[in-house]
Amino acid sequence: MNGKKYCIGVDLGGTNIAVGLVDIVSESIVGKKSVKTNAPRSCEAITRDIIDVCEYLCREEGITLSDTEWIGVATPGIVKDDVVLAAFNLGWENAPFGDIIREMSKRPAYVANDANAAAYAEAVWGAGKGRKSLVAFTIGTGVGGGVVIGGKIWEGINGFAAELGHMIHEPGGRLCSCGKRGCIEAYCSASALVRDTKAQMELDKDSLMWQEVSGDIGRVSGKTAFRAADLGDESAKLVIANFTEALSTAVSNVVNILQPDVVCIGGGISREGEKLLAPLREKVRAKSFGADSASCEIVAATFANDAGIIGAALLGLQNK
Repeated sequence: MNGKKYCIGVDLGGTNIAVGLVDIVSESIVGKKSVKTNAPRSCEAITRDIIDVCEYLCREEGITLSDTEWIGVATPGIVKDDVVLAAFNLGWENAPFGDIIREMSKRPAYVANDANAAAYAEAVWGAGKGRKSLVAFTIGTGVGGGVVIGGKIWEGINGFAAELGHMIHEPGGRLCSCGKRGCIEAYCSASALVRDTKAQMELDKDSLMWQEVSGDIGRVSGKTAFRAADLGDESAKLVIANFTEALSTAVSNVVNILQPDVVCIGGGISREGEKLLAPLREKVRAKSFGADSASCEIVAATFANDAGIIGAALLGLQNK
């Protein structure tokens, strides 16, 4: 196989199934294909589609599925020992996903929660490459997370580990999508940033944030406050300061508990780079116990849209 060592990574989402054929020697994706998930459907039906795409990618590369080392899958929901305990957008409960893939493909197969898989991609090939431990925050509609220690994902006793967005920031505070109050997710998700940006704009009709959205508050995004802050807008700076304050509480809690080598911030907000990370590091340093030059690194995630594919493809390495 020309010195290549193939494995397959599957990023299973509620809308799309993205599959990548990965060469772990060159650390590259050599082929990708996406199909619709059409959820909710049975685990068996979705697995059949996954295998079809895997076989297609192998044919395109001139190999067969039997030439691959393993298949890894990143899936939404709670996962423990390759079983999807609950994935509501897929309509699954206690689905033996790993066993079904192994039976259909005749290949070794591994399954992980999608946020955990993204963290694993960063730990092995990305921001934490060559380090012993990494914690990843994925900031999107919610706040996801993953913990990788000694080259292995930490799932916890029941598969619920690393739900970083549901640490409590303010007891009795804002209502979170999980039904609890005061979760970090309610303060520093991208959704929360958009909501807080709009609220501040309503308070300050002269804010340059209005200019950034051409006067249409419906066009506010996670970028709006950052763009206006670049122009010196004080209201925008306040929005970002509050967002960073909440995020720093979450990160400093993780640092104080685990002292990981690396904390990486993923999701669209990470593209703000040092405009987010520099003040975040300063706030975390102030809140962290015993912070000094040996403290963990806080960096942006390396991978974007391919994090799920890469992390899934690498899952077999945990068993080497």
